[in-house]
Amino acid sequence: MTELRSLVIVLGDQLDLDAAAFDGFDVAVDAVWMAEVNDESTHVWSSKPRTAMFLAAMRHFALALRAAGRPLHYTELSARASGGSLDAMLQADIARLKPARLVMTAPGDWRVLQLLKAVAAANQLPLDIREDRHFFSTVREFAAHANGRKSLRMEYFYREQRKRHRVLMQGDMPVGDRWNFDIDNREAFEAAGPGALPPRIHFEPDTTTRNVIAMVNTLFAQHPGRLDSFSWPVTRTQALQSLQVFIQKRLPWFGRYQDAMWPNDPWLYHSHLSAALNLKLLNPREVVAAAEGAYHDGHAPLASVEGFIRQILGWREYVRGVYWTQMPEYLERNALDAQEDLPAWYWTGDTDMACLRDALAQTLAHGYANHIQRLMVTGLYALLLGVQPKKVHAWYLAVYVDAVEWVELPNTLGMSQYADGGVMGSKPYIATGKYIQRMSPHCEDCRYDPAQRSGDNACPFTTLYWDFLMRHEALLAQNPRMALQVKNLARLTDSQKRAVRERAAAVRQHKVGGSRMRELLLLRSSRYPPGDRTSD
Repeated sequence: MTELRSLVIVLGDQLDLDAAAFDGFDVAVDAVWMAEVNDESTHVWSSKPRTAMFLAAMRHFALALRAAGRPLHYTELSARASGGSLDAMLQADIARLKPARLVMTAPGDWRVLQLLKAVAAANQLPLDIREDRHFFSTVREFAAHANGRKSLRMEYFYREQRKRHRVLMQGDMPVGDRWNFDIDNREAFEAAGPGALPPRIHFEPDTTTRNVIAMVNTLFAQHPGRLDSFSWPVTRTQALQSLQVFIQKRLPWFGRYQDAMWPNDPWLYHSHLSAALNLKLLNPREVVAAAEGAYHDGHAPLASVEGFIRQILGWREYVRGVYWTQMPEYLERNALDAQEDLPAWYWTGDTDMACLRDALAQTLAHGYANHIQRLMVTGLYALLLGVQPKKVHAWYLAVYVDAVEWVELPNTLGMSQYADGGVMGSKPYIATGKYIQRMSPHCEDCRYDPAQRSGDNACPFTTLYWDFLMRHEALLAQNPRMALQVKNLARLTDSQKRAVRERAAAVRQHKVGGSRMRELLLLRSSRYPPGDRTSD
């Protein structure tokens, strides 16, 4: 038997045949190692869509590895047996295979990196951790950018990226003479709604994916979410098809309506590409190139293209840099000393707040919500309520199909919950229910009034907004960008403030907002039937 030179570890979010871990791979002396393990779905209460997304993509990647002739040691979970932990599985296979060294592309999760380092050390094996070429920038490059800065603003990093990679540039100037078209990309739909939307691309589960779905429904039966509509891209070919459909059918209107929401329409004009990107089925360079090409071809306006590219070349790269330069301490940050529990109905959708009910229902059904639903609906409510940031983080990591910790944690603790005290955001992103009313029709069929801050009909978002300002007045008063909002507190009398606090206390005790109202749900379903605006 030939001695095994390298055991190449491939994790569930590293599904790229051209990854650095495969550089110098020799089929005669090297082999690939992959394992499905129970712990990766239970260290947070991973939803069925998220678990199925990872496992289906992993099994299809295993088929691709075998088709490429690369020796593979792959362990599957079954509906009858638990697969244990990643480190225990690797330890057992090292003892069996006796490799001379371990090789891997840098993981996207601090916890996993520590596990694998510990296994290598325990077995006195060299662990060759290689740069993840999937990204435009390296962690070292971001660290150099961050060096000496008190705060890490995405905009400055994004401009550096544009210049360095020559994206949407004319000489030394940005195309259109503006770096950022965000102000043009904040429109809500008109009263009649979004009109005929292009359908979501649907991938009928094949035998491999159906087997995963059956196994997940059995082994993780008590986990949240459903799999009856699962149709995410789980192969490289499907991911490329998804990219093509987005560029052709959604990108031209993406920018204009990227912050808009509409009941029973989860997909709208968003790309739905983040899971494929984060599992490495797509390379961000090809995604950015496709979007830039659409602008140069006259297919999509600059505001839409720049807004989309900013999410990939700017924000996505930026949050990865924040994660790896701030961990592990970053996970423990809680600048606002938030200590509330996450409401139990975040896992079920059983709330009579229309906007939250809609966002949670689609999250549980599809493992998906767009960025504005995450930031300004589910995230905003948790921030205003004062939920302990690690509990909010655990929920986001658990429920979304695109959730890998390097991207999810900074978005949650930093951008959404302001738990890092301003490392990422220059202020807490807070608003009353009037913001949701402006960006969607949810409030029309909700029992709560976003214009009221106290009383039985007061919108919990509005109540909690004013309560948040009062609780954190001293801290927020020091922030120039919050000065006007804090100043508005002076308009409230003592009795009005007392009424807000009383209503906020009822909300925190979940006496408000935590039960589904069947008549409202039926009304909403009849008024906004799913699919009645979808074109062929």
